[in-house]
Amino acid sequence: MLRYILKRLLFMIPLLIGISIICFAVMHLAPGLPTDLETQMNPRASAEARERLKALYDLDKPLYEQYLIWAKKLLVFDLGTSFSADHRPVADKILERLPITITLNVLSLLLILAVAIPLGVLSAVHQDSLFDRIAGVMVFIGFATPTFWLALLLMIFFGLHLGWLPISGIRSLNYEYLPPAAAFVDLVKHLILPVFLSAFGGLAGLSRYMRANMLEVIRQDYIMTARAKGLSERTVIYKHALRNALLPVITILGLSVPGLIGGSVIFETIFAIPGMGQLFYMSVMARDYPTVMGILFIGAVLTLIGNLLADVSYALADPRIRVS
Repeated sequence: MLRYILKRLLFMIPLLIGISIICFAVMHLAPGLPTDLETQMNPRASAEARERLKALYDLDKPLYEQYLIWAKKLLVFDLGTSFSADHRPVADKILERLPITITLNVLSLLLILAVAIPLGVLSAVHQDSLFDRIAGVMVFIGFATPTFWLALLLMIFFGLHLGWLPISGIRSLNYEYLPPAAAFVDLVKHLILPVFLSAFGGLAGLSRYMRANMLEVIRQDYIMTARAKGLSERTVIYKHALRNALLPVITILGLSVPGLIGGSVIFETIFAIPGMGQLFYMSVMARDYPTVMGILFIGAVLTLIGNLLADVSYALADPRIRVS
């Protein structure tokens, strides 16, 4: 297993290089330059000033040279300096916001696992029952509902009409002066809506995948043999059938990591959460190339790590994979 993990980690290096080249090229295809925001709205900015700004940001060099400059800095773990007004190191800006985004994504994954897997198992075990039909209707409604629209509805209902939950930020203004218990409750209230909406789409899809896999597994011969031996239905379902039905779900879960990271841009912007998603949106609008590249690179690393964890989970769920 250790040798397999090391091979996968080494394979990530050329993969990350390829991803960074594509992202760098696509980013520069967008119209406009970072210097336009500083010069176009300034009537005193001369053509010479524009060229000096381009030279300052290395934008006067060919595209491949700009990429090599960025890649050389990356080799020493330097993501560059932001083009924004604060001119802070990109790594510092990302490290400030990365924990919030990771927390939201991890909580969303845990919520998806905690709800979708039991829902799929119960729907398969009680196939065509009233519970299965109701769950199916709710899942299809979840597929059809745009999450950004649902976010606005929930903000209006729970935040404005009822006043139960905050609708922006990650903590209240008086958070620092609250006692520990009250501060924890305040943090939880701020996380409820973003985490639920981030997991909403995954809940619908994963529960259907789980149901389909369980229906296929419980029809296998070894399940009939386990029942013929007199094992209890709970043992047959949760010990023998569930572990094999989890294998395709683990793959889907690993592939959902990029979606969660990408969805952070929407939810963090809607709820004004100071995470990587909000920083990415602001950086794209400002043509802040170093920050955009830094966030894309970190997102690619997290995605590859998520896929690696999915493969390791495969081995933990199926002993045959560990033997091979």
